[in-house]
Amino acid sequence: MAAQGTQPKGFILGSSEGEHLVHFRDHGNIFLKTGPSTGSDNVALGTQQVMAGSGISIHRHFAMDESFYVLDGSGTLLLDDVRHSFERGATIFIPRNSWHGFENPDHELLLLWIVSPPGLEGLFRELCSPPGVPAKTFTRAQINEIARRYGTEFR
Repeated sequence: MAAQGTQPKGFILGSSEGEHLVHFRDHGNIFLKTGPSTGSDNVALGTQQVMAGSGISIHRHFAMDESFYVLDGSGTLLLDDVRHSFERGATIFIPRNSWHGFENPDHELLLLWIVSPPGLEGLFRELCSPPGVPAKTFTRAQINEIARRYGTEFR
């Protein structure tokens, strides 16, 4: 985070640069690109690889608006209990408090995600591990307890 009174510096990251984490459940790669730790107090951005068949469980963010750009793959978005098909190149917007989840039974997904205000990056740090470190294991209740600390709730 920038010191008080200092302007954060811009930067450029390559596709495999940023803070690298491995998802605790499906072992997909997550790269945290921007957020408070890199000088952005208003938005966080990263990429998430969602392995074929694993999806993203239905959840909502109490204070974060979330956007996705589908870099690769296809699947179905469940948004407030309505199914929407998507494919590579799609842009998805999810307003705060909207229940949402992803299904990708046949294809791996690569998603660019953006949240405002930040918080999702903290959730990923707590649930996921750096490469080479064993995956963490959680009960559903533990996942929800951690998620609530970041303004998120899973169904």
